[in-house]
Amino acid sequence: GTGTGLIGDPSDKDSARPQRTPEELQALAKTYTDQVWKILDPQKTIVRYNSEWLSKLTLEDIIKLASNFTVQQFLARDNFSKRYAKGDPIWLHEFFYALMQGYDAVALQTDVQIGGTDQLFNLLAGRKIMEAFGLRPQVCLTFPILVGTDGYLRMSKSTGNYIGIDEPPEQMYGKVMSLPDHAMSNYFNLVTRWTPAEIARIEADLKSGKLHPRDAKMKLAWEIVSIFHGDEAADAAEAHFRTVFQKRELPPDMPTLTVTGPVNIVDLMTQAGLAQSKSAARRLIQQGGVRLDGEQVKDINTMVEVTNEAVLQVGRRRFVKLIAG
Repeated sequence: GTGTGLIGDPSDKDSARPQRTPEELQALAKTYTDQVWKILDPQKTIVRYNSEWLSKLTLEDIIKLASNFTVQQFLARDNFSKRYAKGDPIWLHEFFYALMQGYDAVALQTDVQIGGTDQLFNLLAGRKIMEAFGLRPQVCLTFPILVGTDGYLRMSKSTGNYIGIDEPPEQMYGKVMSLPDHAMSNYFNLVTRWTPAEIARIEADLKSGKLHPRDAKMKLAWEIVSIFHGDEAADAAEAHFRTVFQKRELPPDMPTLTVTGPVNIVDLMTQAGLAQSKSAARRLIQQGGVRLDGEQVKDINTMVEVTNEAVLQVGRRRFVKLIAG
């Protein structure tokens, strides 16, 4: 998506997506390939960047692509029609996304293209453009959308409701355990290796009360961690969860940070890697998500002085042991 990303895919959005620079897109592409090798064999996979061919299109090429569609076809799309009805802006460049993704199918001469159900319009655009170029139209396979950890919106890194497939096992397990109960079925069907019969049995046991939602969720969390990290890591993540959240004990393998002299809590959180920035650290404190030795930190101006050892906790899953230097 190094070419289409310059536009921003509007398929799942009720407003225009921010446009990214080529440098940002190349960096993002690297993170995608790093993650996908957990699923695909790099020796059997070819990675292509659509800027290779999209950047070479001329104005004449783009006009010819656009001549295959009407404005009415685009406005009939659910997200565009909602914005149009509300009087919200629909930017002209957003229409180009489907054209460019459709042209990907021509450039690669695809046989099959897969995507979420929200991508159906773009996939069908590919079929139409392939026909215009005299090619056999691709087969389109769409899959249901996986909801994020909030249980309602589609999983998205920009929304912050995601579970990264390259995240540490304990973090992955903990995020699955934070799912609302009603979202479990979505994960049963889309993420696990379970058969339809196994899923039906689990859902029946949940409905009858034979299986507690917490136990079903622990089974789900173990399964997902096992897929991406292996059985041993899944066992360790489950043991970590039981220690920290069920027994309310501190994890034995906390990272450590040596602290010399008094230090502001905001600076300490960024040094410890518990916040990406000072502003993020301040928000976490103001939201009540920071504890020092079990006591909630309420003041962003708090000075921390460690005389021996202390434990800094952010949220429910992140701990750092502070050691006096």
